[in-house]
Formats: sequence, C-alpha cells, structure tokens
Amino acid sequence: MQLAYSAYLVRDYDEAIAWFTAALDWRVFEDSDLGGGKRWVRVGGAHGGQLLLARATSEEQLAAVGRAAGGRVAYFVHTSDFDADHARMVAAGVAFAEAPRHEVYGKVAVFADLYGNRWDLIEARADALEDSGET
Repeated sequence: MQLAYSAYLVRDYDEAIAWFTAALDWRVFEDSDLGGGKRWVRVGGAHGGQLLLARATSEEQLAAVGRAAGGRVAYFVHTSDFDADHARMVAAGVAFAEAPRHEVYGKVAVFADLYGNRWDLIEARADALEDSGET
C-alpha cells in the first residue's frame, strides 16, 4: 500500500487552487462537483503526492484551517533546484519564515501557505534521496 492523498483543510476551494497553482506551480489533477457545494479537488506537483482539498463546513473545521500541525511544519516539498524554486516562490509572494539554510539532509527553508500552515522547501542531498528510495 501507499498513501494516495492527504486531506488539506481550506476555507474556499478556488482561493486554495489559486494559491497552490501560483505559489507552488502545482496543477489541478481533478476538480469534480459532488453537489451541495462540495467538490473533489486534488492538487499536487508533477512528481509526487497530492492534497485533497477539503472545504471547512463547520465552526470547528473553520477554526482548524491553518493549524495542520499546531504551528509546527506540517508539509514537506522536495525540489531538485532549490534556488530557482525559492526565487519563483518569493516572486509569487510566498512568505518565507527564514533564509535558506543547510542541514545534514540538504538545503531547506520554512514558508507559510495562504492559511499559515508551515511547510519545508527542501533540496535533499543526493545520498539522502537514495536512502529514502526517492531517486
């Protein structure tokens, strides 16, 4: 088995689609109307996991938007060209919480999405990818 999608809580489908396509250069894999204002929306990069956008429909869910990991980094995106992707994201208005830094696993910088969830942009060391089976 492998994980297919991960639910990502949003206030509005279209604002989330706009952010992911502009900020991360992702694409919409599916956007199906399920009726009653509910949609099945999958977004992601060309070579990896996808998020299933889930529109918050209750006060409890709305309060949870942007709190995916309680303030910790919740999501991790890998790139093969950190500098180019970082520059493109900055130009798109993505808010980075720090300057890029080097860690034992590669080059990384934390950024926030449109709701305040924290993400790592990572260019992993080649040997780190080999160890994880992601080559």
